[in-house]
Amino acid sequence: MAAKPDARVPRHLAIVMDGNGRWAKQRLRPRSFGHHAGQKAVKEAVEFCLRRGIASLTLFAFSSENWKRPATEVSALMELFLKALDKEVDELHGNGVRIRFVGDLDAFAPELRARMLGAMDRTGGNAALNMNVAVNYGGRWDIANAARLAAEAIARGEFAPADLDETRLNRYTCLADQPPLDLFIRTGGEHRVSNFLLWQLAYAELYFTDTLWPDVDQACLAEAIDDFARRERRYGRTGEQVATG
Repeated sequence: MAAKPDARVPRHLAIVMDGNGRWAKQRLRPRSFGHHAGQKAVKEAVEFCLRRGIASLTLFAFSSENWKRPATEVSALMELFLKALDKEVDELHGNGVRIRFVGDLDAFAPELRARMLGAMDRTGGNAALNMNVAVNYGGRWDIANAARLAAEAIARGEFAPADLDETRLNRYTCLADQPPLDLFIRTGGEHRVSNFLLWQLAYAELYFTDTLWPDVDQACLAEAIDDFARRERRYGRTGEQVATG
């Protein structure tokens, strides 16, 4: 019989990687310098999840609203994506990490989109960790896209409108095949979710830290996991019901 998962360890961890720009500003460097520095924290997070047996890690890399940022910063981010894909995919693949980019990929340049699809195809058979990178992603977009896909299925006669419930709609969301989201972490001191995983956040625990993303290490992530382990997750039940199983 397979061992029961440890409820004190999240199966699915999501992170809003905030603070790169402020980290760079403190050092009198351009924002792109902070984005480069944040790559080390991504590696720390991946290694942490692999060591702790966390099944899925979802990182908010580029939101649908980030296109509003200065063109120079957006261009630097796109270049960083390309270099990171070329540099990191081999190591991630070697560690059994399955890479998936979630969001509206059609907005990206053909070269970058092709690299993303190539990375997903190459690592698609891996099972040590699901690494979901949210790019051109928004929580409202995810819900609206799921509703559109469900409507198309209804139009094809696959099921009746009256049969569309939460469980069925969830099948059309970006992370439908992943464990439910357990823990949401935002770095950088802001206390908001910023249109990230709105559907998936329904019963997730939220953890906020003032630490800027480039300074996040495995000790910082361990503090978040320890805090998660101390919480009582009731899902609408009373504490007495949880205690008695």
